[in-house]
Amino acid sequence: MSPAWILVCVAGYFAALLAIAWVTSRRADSAGYFLGNRASLWYVVAFGMISDTLSGVSFVSVPGQVGAKQFGYFQIVLGNVLGYAVIALVLLPLYYRLNLTSIYGYLGQRFGPRSQKTGAALFLVSRLLQAGARLFIAAQVFQIFLFGHWGVPFVVTVAAMIGLILLYTYRGGIKTLVWTDTFQSAFLLLGVLGTIAALAHGLNLDFSGLVNTVRESPHSQIFFWDWREGNFFWKQIIAGACLAVVMNGLDQNVMQKNLSCRTLGEAQKNFFVFGGVVLLVNLAILSLGALLLAFAQAKGVAVPEKTDQLFPLLAFQHLGPAAAVCFVLGLTAATFSSADSVLTTLTTSFCVDILGMDSGSNADDRGQTRLRHKVHIGFAVLLLLVILAFNAVRIESLVYTVLDLATYTYGPLLGLFAFGLANRRAVRDRWVPLVCLAAPLLCWMVKANSARWFGGYKLGFELLILNGALTAAGLWLLCEEPGFEK
Repeated sequence: MSPAWILVCVAGYFAALLAIAWVTSRRADSAGYFLGNRASLWYVVAFGMISDTLSGVSFVSVPGQVGAKQFGYFQIVLGNVLGYAVIALVLLPLYYRLNLTSIYGYLGQRFGPRSQKTGAALFLVSRLLQAGARLFIAAQVFQIFLFGHWGVPFVVTVAAMIGLILLYTYRGGIKTLVWTDTFQSAFLLLGVLGTIAALAHGLNLDFSGLVNTVRESPHSQIFFWDWREGNFFWKQIIAGACLAVVMNGLDQNVMQKNLSCRTLGEAQKNFFVFGGVVLLVNLAILSLGALLLAFAQAKGVAVPEKTDQLFPLLAFQHLGPAAAVCFVLGLTAATFSSADSVLTTLTTSFCVDILGMDSGSNADDRGQTRLRHKVHIGFAVLLLLVILAFNAVRIESLVYTVLDLATYTYGPLLGLFAFGLANRRAVRDRWVPLVCLAAPLLCWMVKANSARWFGGYKLGFELLILNGALTAAGLWLLCEEPGFEK
């Protein structure tokens, strides 16, 4: 498929996004930007979360890692579902009861203003890195297989992508994103299922043949039982549950959309339905990875050293034009859905938590609107710089890099919220930032020496739990006099 036709497909896709943004952002005020006027339909939010949660990293990197990691990633997904139940039953009732716009407002009410700003800062760093990694995957694919043919520099490719995101998120915020995410989830599923259909055609397989090929693949092992390895079943299940809680329930990016639902009951229903759907979608993505490897072996195609390039290589050069279109639209949907919402939620958290801006509709004056727009553009520039930094560093698999980063940046958030919910003791707020910095540094030291210190035991994503526990222990040391309650 020629680069020109790929560009036409992407242009048509963005034209549809801009049309949705134009319709939904009309007469959007601050209440619409931050929380969609609390009028979002729960099933629309649930479906839209598919593309937002999975992202371009999952779409490209997870299938590429099947050869090395097999289906072990599904253990984390199973743990995620347990985490979604905790979010629905514990965190959402708290957020709705406090009527929060930014979830880190809870930390301000529970501990003090420095704790709120610390929680927000952890989120800002975490989501910038994650969004940068996710957009980098898409930018790299577009650069290699599209714009690179015309000699366009990588920085121009990235800047153009971020500029397009700005066009349809600049005014409408959450009021727009709820609908654009739904549109993009549909195309993500089209990308996965359309590519599987193309692989079935290329391998001359019917549905039962596809199932048997995946089941008999040497790469389809799901469960791993060596307790010393990072992919041990119970380590992955517990870590997956904790990752879901911190990367969704303690993350403004996901919670802001859920808080836009009309009632608590609808928001809870959204999470339970989403948990079931995400299991099926991730299983389809992993199966896609096994089928890509089977196709490469059958056709004598060499698997790239950088496995993230396996999917695009086959889609663009071996599976035909229809598969190329499915891949481009699926990747675009998965990547931009997570990236566009990040710009909105980073802006929300910075304005509300750091600047103390009133998020209600009664605060919709011109000065605050101009400031909100400047912050929105500022984060777009920061996102560009993060992507360029990823381009300068050679990383084998971004999906595991993103999850690894989460154990360090979200661990203190886990400790803050867990300590706050478990007891009512007050802490010395001014020292909280120091505790939240010390805990990840200690975790880094432990992980670097775990095999030597613990008889060959290798720390995996359970490092997140250790990080949260160290943060909670530090908060306990900061407690006010015994018996004093905030």
